[in-house]
Amino acid sequence: MSAGRTRYLVSYDIAHPKRLRRVAKTLEGFGVRLQYSVFECPLDELRLAQAKAALQGVINHDEDQVLFVSLGPASGDASLIIEAMGLPYELRTRVTVI
Repeated sequence: MSAGRTRYLVSYDIAHPKRLRRVAKTLEGFGVRLQYSVFECPLDELRLAQAKAALQGVINHDEDQVLFVSLGPASGDASLIIEAMGLPYELRTRVTVI
């Protein structure tokens, strides 16, 4: 496995409010919330697999959708990839506590 982390934009569309809250709570352990249903998660391969495994048991695979969009290396400057309208994009830092 690669030791480097990749920054992922994780967005979700969840059909039931209870599952919606559980998905958000699950993702809080992997990254920071950018918007209501969008997280930025710097993950290595192991943490990516853990995030996906954690979400497997939360979502309804017939009704819900979670998207993982790679934004490139976590050490890179996300402002080169993310363009914001309105409030400017700012890289938020957070230490993940497990």
